Amino acid sequence: MTDTDSIKEIYKAMGISQEVYEYGEAVAGKLQERFRQIDEVAEYNQLKVLRAMQKNQVSEACLLGTTGYGYNDMGRDTLEAVYADIFHTEDALVRPQITCGTHALALALMSNLRPGDELLSPVGKPYDTLEEVIGIRPSRGSLREYGVTYRQVDLLEDGGFDYEKIRENICDRTRLVTIQRSKGYQTRPTLSVERIGELIAFIKGIKPDVICMVDNCYGEFVEKTEPGDVGADMVVGSLIKNPGGGLAPIGGYIAGKKECVENAAFRLTSPGLGKEVGASLGILKDFYQGLFLAPTVTAAALKGAVFAANLYETLGFPVVPNGSESRHDIIQAVTFGKPEGVIAFCRGIQSAAPVDSHVTPEPWDMPGYDAKVIMAAGAFVSGSSIELSADGPIKPPYAVYFQGGLTWPHAKFGILKSLQCLADAGLADVKSLLPIVTLC
Repeated sequence: MTDTDSIKEIYKAMGISQEVYEYGEAVAGKLQERFRQIDEVAEYNQLKVLRAMQKNQVSEACLLGTTGYGYNDMGRDTLEAVYADIFHTEDALVRPQITCGTHALALALMSNLRPGDELLSPVGKPYDTLEEVIGIRPSRGSLREYGVTYRQVDLLEDGGFDYEKIRENICDRTRLVTIQRSKGYQTRPTLSVERIGELIAFIKGIKPDVICMVDNCYGEFVEKTEPGDVGADMVVGSLIKNPGGGLAPIGGYIAGKKECVENAAFRLTSPGLGKEVGASLGILKDFYQGLFLAPTVTAAALKGAVFAANLYETLGFPVVPNGSESRHDIIQAVTFGKPEGVIAFCRGIQSAAPVDSHVTPEPWDMPGYDAKVIMAAGAFVSGSSIELSADGPIKPPYAVYFQGGLTWPHAKFGILKSLQCLADAGLADVKSLLPIVTLC
């Protein structure tokens, strides 16, 4: 038996039909140049992370952690210096006490806005869970309850910035501008670091003292530059996404201007205490090692996203980004136009998981969302979306959002399982396309 035959056999044993396998191989075979480019970016970012760790003299003692108040936690403080260097910012707050990406964003907003200030989103509606933070949907403790108003400028139909309306909506009370890099539960383009820089420059040209915050979730290490390189005052994200490398079990980060980061620290702990307290317990080794692995783990997830885009685009499903576009985050949106497609896709991803593969995901009323959401996340870290995962709201246009994969082989298998579930449900026709794809 050849190596190829043995691979075919194990795919077959794991529920992948010959047609789906061959179709996947035909698509993957055409992506070698894209994968080479992804590996080049990963190599650059790996060296950038290594350089920051060496510059800040990360030592074995940094991995130990503290308890109690956490005074003089060398490992915690060094890690924050490493993050500041990687993101090219003045300071950083990297803590296990930040529970998730939404918490990190809420912390950054609430600590840097005051009653009477106004928040502006020049890139359309923010991610669903921020609606209650802002007060778009009423919620206890929202910014709206504290007298912070909100304005929004939608993107143009082609995904461009509506510069004229942005200018009209910046006023004396505009204190902070929030820029969401990734698409959230929308099928709009993800913003490149270059485009984010252009938007920040435009806004600062109108009101130089405005704080520009970038929601960097899902975008870290996808490009060679980060929003801190193009003028962002705060760069915010989650450690159970890209920068945690699949090892961080919790946490978030805020990197940016020293004053902005200090404000966030005082909000996270207490006025007068700030960054001085906050025990790291036994978690620092995972934070450091996860960050070290993050560039290559992100590259694996990117390969899975590019593979998914090309595979589903060829089948005729609308995908964002499309199969040939440049990538600026790890999320791949696929629109099915019917709830059955979203559910079948997620069930395929769940069945490919190393943890809870026997579980069948169902749509449910998840806190923070305005519609039922289905989530596939059989992960080592609960909810970790740098691991193979997919989710989507059960509402039009019935799109699923796929991300993650700690290794390329696992990401590939997950996508093939998603397609197998769709094919088994009569929602995707692989057999008719296979000869065409093979010949192209």
